Amino acid sequence: MLLLAHRLKQAGFACRSFNYATWRQDPVESISALADFCRQTQSEKMHLVGYSLGGLLILKMLEKESRSEPGQGMPLKAGRVVLLGSPLAGSSAARRLSSTVGGRMLLRHSRSGLVEGVSFIPSDRECAMIAGNRPYGLGRLMGAVKGSSDGTVAVIETTSEGLTDHLLLPFSHTGLMLSGSVASQVAAFFNDGSFNLHQ
Repeated sequence: MLLLAHRLKQAGFACRSFNYATWRQDPVESISALADFCRQTQSEKMHLVGYSLGGLLILKMLEKESRSEPGQGMPLKAGRVVLLGSPLAGSSAARRLSSTVGGRMLLRHSRSGLVEGVSFIPSDRECAMIAGNRPYGLGRLMGAVKGSSDGTVAVIETTSEGLTDHLLLPFSHTGLMLSGSVASQVAAFFNDGSFNLHQ
């Protein structure tokens, strides 16, 4: 995510990156750590961008915060959310991996989130998805991803009625994180609440 953060800084955003142990750390711990991280922001607004599993973690954190009783910690700053290739409906590739002992060991603590996905989309902040449709990835090679995909996550797995917007771009799953045009679209959504379809 360093390249994406660099490009967002060039677009005028102050960026902080949240690191978490995908395999070693229990998701509940990661969710709490992310909430604490977000509360440390000094800006008036706090936009969030998450790639793949990171996007699911953001939504789970926002869901937990939405259920908190008043007075249970400082509320999070307002802002927009952009998800990059996050399997909201769960990942068929992860489900295929989970059918084997080796796959379960590989996925470890990330397994439940990737298999089940996240149904919660916040109603109090605009949330959008950028998905890829260039099918170069392990999931495609395994035959686990059907239809249009970024090679790891199927496009249909990135959709939800609660999303403010959904943009499809010609990138692989990894390419979403590395693309300059994706970074530009993230910046556009943060600024305006919509993607720049004229880019």
